[in-house]
Amino acid sequence: MAHARRKFHDLYEANQSEIARQALVIIGHLYDIEREAKDLEPDARWRIRQAKAKPIMDKFHGWLTLQRSKATNGTAIARALDYTLKRWDALVRYLENGRIPIDNNHVENRIRPIAIGRANWLFAGSLRAGQRAAAVMSLIQSAKLNDLDPYAYLKDVMNRLPTQPYRQITDLLPHNWQPQTN
Repeated sequence: MAHARRKFHDLYEANQSEIARQALVIIGHLYDIEREAKDLEPDARWRIRQAKAKPIMDKFHGWLTLQRSKATNGTAIARALDYTLKRWDALVRYLENGRIPIDNNHVENRIRPIAIGRANWLFAGSLRAGQRAAAVMSLIQSAKLNDLDPYAYLKDVMNRLPTQPYRQITDLLPHNWQPQTN
């Protein structure tokens, strides 16, 4: 949703498009509902989304379709409308499950350092070295997402890995990991 919103935001900033402004208002209402439901359990969040956000999304889809039928092909507004409509199934998926966020900004912010550093990692030495670096970076970010200290997590995993039975290797993944007690 953040990407769809950004398309309309950029269009509004560039030329004060009324259609873009209206889209931003509608999307703003959806984010207001998310702020209202952010501290709730997933089932309660789902119920609020069904009661409040789903009707807005249904109307929004109809409105987008109508606006697209009026827009000239190739214009900036047509591109913003097309972007949103082509991704509609993904945009409404959050309505189906209270655990799914309205957008993926949180994850994108977590992987941004990896994307920014990608050019630097071209010189990791070899393809295998690059793959290993990517695996380690994924583990670090996964540890952070699971509220773990990446250094403590990796230190413990590296110490346990040589003797960890293969059938229990998933116990060492960040979402399953428990510090070893001596």
